[in-house]
Amino acid sequence: MLRLSALYRYPLKSGKAEALQQVGLDQLGLDGDRRWMLVDEASGRFLTQRAVAKMSQLSALWNSAGGLTLSTPGMAPLEVALPGSDAELRGVTIWRDTLRVPDAGDAAAAWVSDFIGKATRLVQMPLARARTTEAGFGKDADQVAFADGYPLLLIGQASLDDLSRQVGRPMEMLRFRPNLVIEGSQAYAEDGWKRVRIGDVEFRVVKPCARCILTTIDPTTGERSADREPFATLDAYRKTEHGALFGQNLVNDDLGLLQVGMPVTIIE
Repeated sequence: MLRLSALYRYPLKSGKAEALQQVGLDQLGLDGDRRWMLVDEASGRFLTQRAVAKMSQLSALWNSAGGLTLSTPGMAPLEVALPGSDAELRGVTIWRDTLRVPDAGDAAAAWVSDFIGKATRLVQMPLARARTTEAGFGKDADQVAFADGYPLLLIGQASLDDLSRQVGRPMEMLRFRPNLVIEGSQAYAEDGWKRVRIGDVEFRVVKPCARCILTTIDPTTGERSADREPFATLDAYRKTEHGALFGQNLVNDDLGLLQVGMPVTIIE
């Protein structure tokens, strides 16, 4: 039997994962998932672990009011409130998208600038300002917050187990930053799924996930693998014209509640 074996939320794009036992869903995926982002103050361009590996050590816990608690070793935690309707709108760029979103204010900017080591701003994504997903995949009305391209990422536990065997040592699931982990399937079975039901919520599988050098960052220490693993192995045996694929991007068609242990049904 297939079941949902783990749930992860990333309140801050490229920050630490938050392991959950249950969570609700809205139009942008998991409640609170990647609704906040760091941007370079001068350019407005988004920051991630690809360029700033120590972001893997930045914890941003989401609260039910939509705010954050920022923390990292060596710095006092900071409570950040959800920006109000009068908050300054800041122009930001994430991949090919440019948009204006609320800025979290100067106190938050000072804290994240101290952490990053250069002038940085913290911004938030309201539902009304959400981006649309990549044209040609999914539906025109599909939306996403600050995730790279799609609201949700699913990985089968058996796929990670197979990759670990290929690499020759255990690989942490959080290197791949999934939202949903499925147990009980064959390795890479998710490559063939089109529609999935978890509990009462249905999801569309819209596109495989092409991986990058971010997978070489140890989520516990923030250090890069000297041997470029597991990306080197993925690039050798999972490479396609679209990149080295691992995991599937999903869009939820329903709102509702997910809970670890829920049964998973493959609709098609």
